[in-house]
Amino acid sequence: MSLISLLRLSSVLLLVFLMPALANGASQPVTQGWEYRWGDSPFTSEGVPQWVLQDAPEKWTSIGFPSNPPGREGRENVWFRVTLPAGEWQEPVLYIFSVDLIVQVWVDGEKIYQYGEFDAEGRGRFEGWPWHEIFLPEGYEGKPVYFRVFSNYTDIGLWGEVSIMDHPDLVLYILKNSLEALAIAGFATLIALLAIIFALLQTEKKTFASISLFTLASALMLVSESQASLLIAYQPLMWDYLAAGSYYMLPVALALLLEQWLTNHRPWVINLIWKVHLVYLVGALLGALAGVFDLSSTFPPFDALFLVSLVIIFAVVLRRIRRMLREQQILLLAFGIFCVLLIVDMAVAHGVLPWGRVPVSWGMLLFSLAVVVISLWHYAGTQEALKRLNVSLEEKVAERTAKAEALARREQARVRMLTFENEKNRILGDVLTELQDCLGLKQAFGLLVRALPDICSPLKGAFYQRGSSDRYDRVAVWGFSRPVPLPVLLDARKGLPEPSRLPQLRQGKGAEGGDREVESATLCFWVNVESASAGNVTEGILLLEGDGVFDNAESEYGSARLLAALDQAIQRISITLSSIALREELQKFSYEDGLTGLKNRRYFDQLFEHESAVAQRNDLPLSLLIIDIDHFKKFNDTHGHEAGDNALKIVAGILQKQFRESDLVCRYGGEEFVVVMPGATSEAAMDKASQLSSAVRDVAIIHREKDLGALTVSVGVASWPESGEKPLQILTLADRALYRAKEAGRNRVEVFG
Repeated sequence: MSLISLLRLSSVLLLVFLMPALANGASQPVTQGWEYRWGDSPFTSEGVPQWVLQDAPEKWTSIGFPSNPPGREGRENVWFRVTLPAGEWQEPVLYIFSVDLIVQVWVDGEKIYQYGEFDAEGRGRFEGWPWHEIFLPEGYEGKPVYFRVFSNYTDIGLWGEVSIMDHPDLVLYILKNSLEALAIAGFATLIALLAIIFALLQTEKKTFASISLFTLASALMLVSESQASLLIAYQPLMWDYLAAGSYYMLPVALALLLEQWLTNHRPWVINLIWKVHLVYLVGALLGALAGVFDLSSTFPPFDALFLVSLVIIFAVVLRRIRRMLREQQILLLAFGIFCVLLIVDMAVAHGVLPWGRVPVSWGMLLFSLAVVVISLWHYAGTQEALKRLNVSLEEKVAERTAKAEALARREQARVRMLTFENEKNRILGDVLTELQDCLGLKQAFGLLVRALPDICSPLKGAFYQRGSSDRYDRVAVWGFSRPVPLPVLLDARKGLPEPSRLPQLRQGKGAEGGDREVESATLCFWVNVESASAGNVTEGILLLEGDGVFDNAESEYGSARLLAALDQAIQRISITLSSIALREELQKFSYEDGLTGLKNRRYFDQLFEHESAVAQRNDLPLSLLIIDIDHFKKFNDTHGHEAGDNALKIVAGILQKQFRESDLVCRYGGEEFVVVMPGATSEAAMDKASQLSSAVRDVAIIHREKDLGALTVSVGVASWPESGEKPLQILTLADRALYRAKEAGRNRVEVFG
């Protein structure tokens, strides 16, 4: 960079420091009227995209912000357009925070800006993530501006912020947004230099070298990712390589630091982490430089690897954090805050969270200040370590005795818990056996409601069963004195309590004074039933009160086992109920006509035999009707099978309305229906048959908004004991009566006898 450029940058920085108000120049965010269109435009012979010459409003879809439109499905080209609003500007420019990945901008058929190179297929290579300043032509107001974007990255489109402002204001705006990061980077660099000096003076203290590596990498990352870096040298790809290298170095430096702190514990996992990340750093940068892949494609895998590494690191650290020195704990806390900010920034970058500026630099500042504090406390920590080495023998014996007693109490608690679990498993096994014998869900839930108090004892609770309108009614409650603190009903539209998760409930530490939140927690378990038609449905909700269950020193073990056993029991109950639901549905499907929803002939054959036996045994009347739709074949041939199916459904609906709930209406086959009327005399059956015939004549068959006219039916009726035969014979007799009705001209009712 030339001396003149450095003087210009220094002058601008001085202006920002002396007149901060100038850095808040007016800007006009462009947030309204965005539209998108997937794919890439064909070009005219003059090289102008045809899409910018055509309005074609039906091809464009509105979007709140020009980023990641729905329905990407692997596509890599997208267009956005917007009509820019008018404003009072001297040198109007369009400022875009970033673009994934390359872009062209068109106005009035003219290309006014391009970043990256598009090939003949509309593709291109990653060229970095700079901010973009697009000078707007005169008279841009009220004209559509088109953005041609290509991206093979996880995100596609414009990103962050799109605003109109004057060119001088934009420079000050960029500097204002970068000053904080640059200042903190300078402070971190100073801390890194001090750490290097300490590392040279005390070669046995390798932690200073790791701290220096971490702070230097963080400082370089802050400078590289700051927008002002492009004012120093407009080399976006170079700054992105520096940002990637420093970003990828962070877990290496952290793992090296932790490995030195935990040397006595042989942290092979931490050792593996820094080696894996170092290999990834070298491979990612060399592969990108060699053109094997784009640098942008290395960020998502690293973010995933980084998250996994953080989880492993914190899992290892949390197990040993109490044994660390106070200054080490402070440094880890500062790093944790820094990592949280990095994760939030990562989530914003991948579109998980809405865009916003994440103050990652403040996390770095906090870490640097922690290093300063640690340096001041270093000697005090050394003295404290010497004091711990001079603990008396009596204290050590007392400590070991207390540990032995704690282990003995825990073993007693384990034995009690095993006995408790065996009893609960026996009760659960009996309940599951009884549930498997239930014929339907209604019977099964009745049994389950009665058994839940024994399954959940000693916990107090209530059980809610799903009713109508997404309501869950409380059907059982146990263990409480009046009034019951749990609600009478739960409304799914207002939100149901979330199921309790075992890792979140392992917080109680008993007498050790840890977090006791789990003691007063209300535990929630969902009873989910899966069926072929409705899918996975929450049919029941179990709420349990945990007061008094987690109040002893052994609760860390006992509560976890108790909750795991309850969760497993509810899952086994849900599986059993799901099998009952599936069995019930299969039985329903085997007895139901798929077209009309009536019972089918198979069901009729079984039930008619049963009703005949009941009528003969109890000397009760039994009537049977056979109904046939007149000239149905001609209706089918004239209007088509679809109209015929619709006519069958209409007649079936009339049948269901005409007869009692105790009567059985079945589709006998084709256009024939049969009705079994237990307890009905011949006169009652004849009346019902006449009413049915009249009701069918009065209903027009409407198909696709066309009136096809009305149908008529012929009905044969037979009753026992009027027939003088056995009850089973009335089916044949009713068929004969139906034959007479057809022979007599149809559209009539005939009674046998």
